[in-house]
Order: sequence, then C-alpha cells, then structure tokens
Amino acid sequence: MQFRQQIVLTVSALAIAIGGCSEGIIDKADPANERAVQMGKNIYAENCAGCHGASLEGEPNWQVKKDDGTLPAPPHNDNGHTWHHDDNLLFNYTKLGGAEMLPKNIKSGMPAFAEVLSDEQIWAVLSFIKSQWSIEAQQRQSTLNKK
Repeated sequence: MQFRQQIVLTVSALAIAIGGCSEGIIDKADPANERAVQMGKNIYAENCAGCHGASLEGEPNWQVKKDDGTLPAPPHNDNGHTWHHDDNLLFNYTKLGGAEMLPKNIKSGMPAFAEVLSDEQIWAVLSFIKSQWSIEAQQRQSTLNKK
C-alpha cells in the first residue's frame, strides 16, 4: 500500500509540475493572450521602441525616404500599415529583416532579429502590437490570416 501511495503521489506531482509549466508556448500573434502581450510589451520596449516609438507612433515622415534612401520606421498603431499584413509576413519580416524580405530596390532599415529574439519572443511582440490596434483594425487584419 505504501508503494502504491508513493507512485500516486509521484505521478500527481509530475502532472502538477507539467501542468504548471505548460502555460503554452507562444506560437502565434494573439492580442487576447495576456501573458504574450505583457511579455511582448517588455520586449518591444527594449528592442523596437527606439525606432518605432514608445507609443508605436513610428518615425516622423515615415513615408518619405531619408537622405540615405532608407525608409523611416513606420508606426505600428492604426496610423501605419502593419495591420494591412498577415501574421506570417509580420513574423518573417521581424525575424529576417527588411533587406531579406523587400525587393532589392527598396532600402529598409529594419534589422533581422533572428539572432536576437526567439520565435516565441517575436510572436509575443506581435501580440503586443496587435493588442494596441483598434477593434476594427484587429478584425480587418484577422481576415488576412484566414487566407
């Protein structure tokens, strides 16, 4: 009986430990996932706000090329065009950078974050960004993900 109780207790403890650690890997941009949004907010502040702005406002005159031919960092709020793109494009653009994703005749200042952020961290940042959009922008962008 003692041995059986130990097995039950061990299995129960293991189940609790696994369950406690399995809040879930963040593997999509989900503005309703509070854990992802908070994580993304912190990562955004450290890695993205310097160019895209603390309030996601982007650089001034973001649609006008700089003297060196690069495009300024666009806003990630409703005033920009981030919500005009599906999640996979946003993920790949963040991971691979502008030079890899855009045609060669367009100069982007967007660096690749593949060596800086994990996939989970990139999805968390996108979750945060999406959480800042209006409901209308979120709904419109969500239709792009269903294609």
